[in-house]
Amino acid sequence: TFIVQKILLDETGLNYICTTAERFYAVSTVLTTMVQHMVESQHSQRLLKHIVRCYLRLTDNARAKEALRQCLPEALRDRTFDNVLKDDVHTKRWLTNLLLTVDNRPEQY
Repeated sequence: TFIVQKILLDETGLNYICTTAERFYAVSTVLTTMVQHMVESQHSQRLLKHIVRCYLRLTDNARAKEALRQCLPEALRDRTFDNVLKDDVHTKRWLTNLLLTVDNRPEQY
């Protein structure tokens, strides 16, 4: 997940992944699988941080943002990770921004 995040943080990497639906959905599927594992384990705050950052970076691409409206895992939307994030202000903020961006609402802090 950390490596995927590093690729996405680079503009060329983001563009490469978002060029085709197949690449986007391959990355999205991996991230969704990681979220599902997080729901089962709920231990790794660090892993959740990387997952959220990957999704947030994908929203910088208009087509990916639109696709995430449909395929963002429900566990990221329904407060499943509130307990994991209770002491992590930064990841909480990134998750809030992700949800607001995907739902097309202005950012709120």
